[in-house]
This record gives sequence, structure tokens and C-alpha cells, in this order.
Amino acid sequence: MILHDSHSPAYRSPIGPVAAGGTLCLRFFCDEGAAVTLRTWNGAERFIPMQALGAELFEATLTVPATPTLFWYDFIIHRPHGDVRYGNAPDELGGEGAVFYGTPRSYQVTVYDPDYQTPACLREGIIYQIFPDRFFAGAREVPLQNREDVMAAHPDATFHARWDEAPTLDIDPENGDNRALDFFGGTLAGIQAKLDYLHALGVTVLYINPIVRARTNHRYDTGDYETVDPILGDTADFEALAAAAGKLGMRVLLDGVFSHTGADSKYFNRFGRYPTLGAYQSEASPYYHWYHFFSFPDQYRSWWGFHTLPAVQKQEPTYQRYLLDSETGVLPLWMRRGACGWRLDVADELPVSLLQGMRKAVKAQNPQGVLLGEVWEDASNKIAYGQPRSYCLGDTLDSVMNYPLRRAVIDFFTRRRTAFDLARLIRHQREVYPTPFLYSLMNLLGSHDRVRALNAFAGYDRDGAIQMPREEAMYIRLSAQELALAKERYLEALALLCALPGAPTVYYGDEMGMQGMADPWNRAPMDWQSGDAVLWSAVSALLAQRRQHRVLMTGFMDVDATDADTLTIHRYGVDGRDAFGQPLADAPRSITITRNVEGRVQTP
Repeated sequence: MILHDSHSPAYRSPIGPVAAGGTLCLRFFCDEGAAVTLRTWNGAERFIPMQALGAELFEATLTVPATPTLFWYDFIIHRPHGDVRYGNAPDELGGEGAVFYGTPRSYQVTVYDPDYQTPACLREGIIYQIFPDRFFAGAREVPLQNREDVMAAHPDATFHARWDEAPTLDIDPENGDNRALDFFGGTLAGIQAKLDYLHALGVTVLYINPIVRARTNHRYDTGDYETVDPILGDTADFEALAAAAGKLGMRVLLDGVFSHTGADSKYFNRFGRYPTLGAYQSEASPYYHWYHFFSFPDQYRSWWGFHTLPAVQKQEPTYQRYLLDSETGVLPLWMRRGACGWRLDVADELPVSLLQGMRKAVKAQNPQGVLLGEVWEDASNKIAYGQPRSYCLGDTLDSVMNYPLRRAVIDFFTRRRTAFDLARLIRHQREVYPTPFLYSLMNLLGSHDRVRALNAFAGYDRDGAIQMPREEAMYIRLSAQELALAKERYLEALALLCALPGAPTVYYGDEMGMQGMADPWNRAPMDWQSGDAVLWSAVSALLAQRRQHRVLMTGFMDVDATDADTLTIHRYGVDGRDAFGQPLADAPRSITITRNVEGRVQTP
């Protein structure tokens, strides 16, 4: 028998990441050879003979690098009839490994900054995501199409006459994307008017999709980083929202889009709608060096080939100053206006040096400021633009949107994965993510980039079982049986998120039972009239339980799968303290999630 299990403290201590300069103890069980060598790699190979602890157990204790990095190890077993190698499992999720007769996959050790800290509002928080055009408009004295400031910013927009209309699907034949030029007119004042509703639900952090002036309703095509889109309101409206939220114990997290701007922007100004001299208009523009032109002015680098989204030269010093300057920079500016920090769109497309600068700028403004990233894969070890990157070493992000967990949870409840598979993913994240990062994860089930949670739990998942054109997707409505099962699964899944480290996250309307396939159907206006009050109450109760028990927020965590359908999360203290060394008075709690038709959740 040959065995190393990186998820077990009997074989690896600590089982998770190690602070720079710290000690790592590794053990290996082998009854087939006379000796075992530990091979490590961190830019150079080292071969460390392991000490025999009796006839079959071997041990090596080593000091990890003194600077944050990723550190790797595997084993060489010296058998009488020839050496073999032992390394990480084929899926590279740690735990029990495998024998290799060639070069093995190595186990990863995340070596992080011992001073790494992340904001308490994430590890103790409940996040609620709002797509601002579709949340709440409130009363208007003047129709949007009659306002000069709105029409100057949105000359090609259409405005829905009624809040309960369906979003418009308007496919651009050039790129196949939805043009997103229809508006329902949600406002910042409308969000403020619903703060009591959000507070009653249990929300502590409002993550709001982009609010700055832009051409589209999603506003990921920034027109002016410094100005609120006039449809949403103005700077005073944002400051009032942030202040009112603060009085209720809520923070406002903004969405920052810094990998590209809109072609229709004060910086590029392709259509001449801004008074500035844009990069498209002249090589003398102060913004010209922000962009890369293959042939001026019509051929330029753009985001994923969308010519409406010219890509920014992110290393350009004037661009970085525009974002980061402590007096005038965009990131500090909005934090002074009341934001608690930033969720970074496509964070893995930003240079590490820029992320480091962003972290310094945010933390200089407020040590508890938030820098959360959109990274869809394992954020400890992501290959981006041909380079391995780690976003959890303590020098860039506080944490990320946890899309891998979302995928695994949906697959579990729709019977594409077992409880053993889900437990393995959870243990892997505990193994590779430092405690500050792990406990600050944005644990989501729905978002503006995916089908609604209920559709996903009914099996209609764009990146899962069913693929279909958006023209057909608009007609998908769950049957009564599908809807009932999806709601049961959603509550089970939310209970699971509330039992795990990281911030449970609700996408607007999911708590009321809204349905919808991918964009634009997952971005319909909030259903304030006919939402499911029973589902809302159940969601609120789960979030309240999370907030009432500190052990569920910051306690240590273990996970067990007793069979393919049953997962148990254990949260507890050690010597009366939590995972951050703080006093913990709560008793241990175990939450068992059972995947079955009835959708029962046991919470002893």
C-alpha cells in the first residue's frame, strides 16, 4: 500500500496553505520500499530523504519559502525492483494521490503573506447582487425620453413603458451579442427606497453592477468612470444610498470595469458624443496611449473582438494614475463617495502589477476596503495569458466570486455529481486558499452572467445539460413540478452556502422565485408584485441563522460525505477560538444536506 492524503492532518500539517517562512510536515505511508524521497520544486528541485517512523511510515519537515509563492511536492518510492513516483490525483484536487511511472502531477502548497488580512464585512457578510436598471425605479416626474441629459447619454436607447414587460433581445449581426439598449429605468434612489426590504432579508453588502455612464443597460462599456449614469441618478444619489445603507449596517460594493472601456466614451469617443478629444479622434488625444491601434483609427485591439469595447493598455502609466492616484484616482474617488470597495470585472485579465496597485490604493483609502475579483477558475493557480497567476498570496485580491463551487453545487443537486465529488472540491479549496481568502469568498448560485438559480436547479443550465438559442430560451417557463423541485433544491443549496466559509450571495429576485435563462432573460425587472413570499421567508430564515451563529461565519470547518446523496458540514472552535484566533462562544454546529426528492434539510 502507498498513500499520501493532503486533505488529512495525519499526512500533511497544516492541511491548508502555509504562511511564508512557516513549517510544513509531510508524511507518507509505504509498505513496498526501503526508502522514500520527497521532491520539492519552487523554481529549482530539491530532493529530501524522508525519515522512517517505523517500518512503513515516513516523514519530512521543511521550511517553506520566505516569500509568498506556490510551492510543489511529490514523492519518489525506492522499491527493490525499481523506483516509482507518487503525486497529486489526476483531477489535481489533492487528497489521496496516485502512482506515476513518469513525471507525476505535484501537490500544491500555497505560501502566503503572514500579514494577509481581508475585510470582516466579507467573512461575516451576506451579499446581495443588484442589476441596477432592473431593481426599482420609483416615481418619475419626467419620462426618461424627455430628459436632455438622458438622451445625450443614450441617443439610441429604447425605454419600456411598463415594468412588467420582458427584456428586449436585439442581436447584433456583427458579433452575435445582445445590444442591451433597452432600459426599464431602475435608479439609485429606487435601491435606497428598498433598503428596509434588503435589511429584513438579512443583507449586509450590496454588490451593484456598474453604475457609471455607459451606452448599454449593463454598463460594462464604460463611458465615464467618474459620473453616475443619468438614468440612475447622480453623485448625490449615490452618496445618499451609501449613507442610508451604512445606517442599517450595510455596505455598497461597486463593479469596476478596467480591462476595457466603451467605444462610446470620453476616452475613445468613436461617435463624438463627448466633449473630450478621444483616442479614436486624434493621436494628440491625452487618451491615445491607453489603446493599441493596429491601423489608426479603425483597427484597434478590443475585448474579445467586440469593437464596441476597445481594450485598454493596462500598463500605461497615465491610465494607472487615472485609476489609482490617491487624490484624483477613480478607485479612491468612489470610496470617498461611500463605496466599501470594488468587485473587479475580469480580474484575471488585469496585470498582477495593476492588481497590486489597486490593493494599495483601496487599503490606503480604508484598511477594511474590499477588492473582490471575477475569476472563474481556481484562483490559487490560474494560467492567464500563458502565465501562472495566484490571486490569494496576500498582495492582490481579498477574494473572488466562487464559480467553481457554484458549478459543483448545481451539479450535486441535479445529480451530475455525488456528495463525494462536492466534498472533494470543498476540501480542495480549503487546501489551496489561505484562511483570509477562503472565508471571504463570494459564494453564489445566480448572477447576471448565468441562468437564474431556479432554472439551473431545474436542469436548464447554460453551461450544463441544456443548450439553446436565446430566441428559444425566452419561452422557457418551469412547470409546477419543476418549479417546486427547483425551489427545494435552491433552499438546500443556500443552506449549504450558509454553512460554509465565505459570504452567501443572493442574486436579486432569486429570493422571490424569479425565473430566467441567460442574458437578457436573467436580467428581467424585479417582480415586486407576485414574488413567492413563502420562499422569501425561508431564504430570510437561513440568512438569519447564518448571522446569529458566529461559528457559521468564522469557525473551523470539516466536511463529510456519508453516501452519494448526503453531505455534512461541521463548524467548530478550537480551544474556544475561531479560525482567526478570536474568542468563539458558539457551540459546534453540524448541518447535513440531503439530496432527495423532498429536499429536506436537517440542521441539528
